[in-house]
Amino acid sequence: MRGTGFLVLFLTALIFIFTIRNTNMWNRLQYQICYLMLKQYAPLLASGSDAQSVYDYNIEEDDMTMYDMQSESQLSYEQILAKKDPQETQAADASAENIDSSVDQTGSGNTQTDETGNPSGETVAVPTSAGENLVSLEKLNDFDYLIQHYYTVDKSTTINSSQLVVQNLLNKNCTIQKTTEDVPQILIYHTHGSEGYADSVEGDPNTSVIAVGNRLTQILQDTYGYHVLHDTGIYDTDRDHAYNVAAPFVQKILQDHPSIEVVIDLHRDGVADTTRLATNINGVDMAQVMFFNGLSKTTATGDIDYLRNPYIEDNLAMSLKMQLAATELYPGLTRKIYLKSYRYNMHLCPKSLLIEVGAQTNTLQEAVNAMDPLAQILDKVLSGK
Repeated sequence: MRGTGFLVLFLTALIFIFTIRNTNMWNRLQYQICYLMLKQYAPLLASGSDAQSVYDYNIEEDDMTMYDMQSESQLSYEQILAKKDPQETQAADASAENIDSSVDQTGSGNTQTDETGNPSGETVAVPTSAGENLVSLEKLNDFDYLIQHYYTVDKSTTINSSQLVVQNLLNKNCTIQKTTEDVPQILIYHTHGSEGYADSVEGDPNTSVIAVGNRLTQILQDTYGYHVLHDTGIYDTDRDHAYNVAAPFVQKILQDHPSIEVVIDLHRDGVADTTRLATNINGVDMAQVMFFNGLSKTTATGDIDYLRNPYIEDNLAMSLKMQLAATELYPGLTRKIYLKSYRYNMHLCPKSLLIEVGAQTNTLQEAVNAMDPLAQILDKVLSGK
C-alpha cells in the first residue's frame, strides 16, 4: 500500500515537472487521455445519424500531435507540411487507380522512392493528350474515391462528405472576365518570399520563389491577357509569424485594387534531401506542383472560431477545379491537394490559391518551367473552358 502511494506521488511530481518544463508533452498527455476516453465511450454517446458525426472526427491512434491554437503562423512552414504521403502522386500512372495513401509520413515507407513514387532523383516522361484523363462525375461523387485519389488530409484536421460535395464545388463560379482596362485582376504574392531552390543565391530574389512568380506573371499577362499584380514583398524575415505579417499588406492591396478577383500565394515546399518533386513533360524537366487548402478546423478541437474563413468552400472549389484541369491537360504535374488545419490567409478572397512549386531539391529552372503548364491550367479554370 505504501509502495502504491509512493508511486502515485512520484508520477504526480513527474507530471508536474513536465508541465512546467514541457507544455507540449503535457498537451500530448491530455490529448491521449481524451482520445482513450473518446475511443471507450464515443460509441455509447451517439446512435443512428448522430453516430456519423463522432466518426467524422477520424482520430487516429498514432496521431499524437497537439497543435497550439495561439497563432496559425507560430508553426514553421516545415511543420505545417511535415506529414506527407510518399505516394501522393503517381507521375507515370495517369489514371491514379493504384495510389496507396496508407502511409502518412515522408520516408516512412520501405521502398527507396521519392514522394511521387518514383526512384529518388529520377524523373518520368508524362503524356499530355487533353481529354484522355477525364474522370467521370460518378467516380468523383464517391467520397472514398475522391479522398484517396485527389487529397492528402493531414492528421491535424478532418473533412467529411458533407463538406466535400463535388457537385457543389464544381457548380461554384470560378471564372473571371478579361478586361481591356488597365486594372489588376490577379494578385500573386509570397508569404515566404525568401524560399529558394537548390541553386538559389541566398538573399537574391531573382533566384528565389519570387522569380517563379515573375515568370507566372509574365505568362498570364503576355500569353493569356490577364492583368496581374505581383507583390514581391518579403514577409518571412520572422518565418514563424509570416502569415500574420503578410495579412495586412495583402488586405491593403485588395482594398486599393478592388478589381482583383484571384489571389495566389506562391510557395516552395520543403522535403527530405533525398526527395525530388520533378517530372518531365514533353521533354521538359519541371518541378511538380501542389495545391493547398486550410480548413480552419482541427481534429482535436473542431472549428477554430478565431480563424474563421467564410470562403472555405470557394477555396476548395478553386483547388479541385485546378487539380482536375491539371489531370486532364498535364497528368503527373500535380501532387494531391493537401488539406491542413489552419486558414493561411485564404479568407481574404474567395478565389484564393496556395500553390507549392517544387521543393528545395529542385532547381530554379525546373520551378520556372512549371509555370507554363500552370498558367494554362489557371486560364482553363478562370475562363471556364
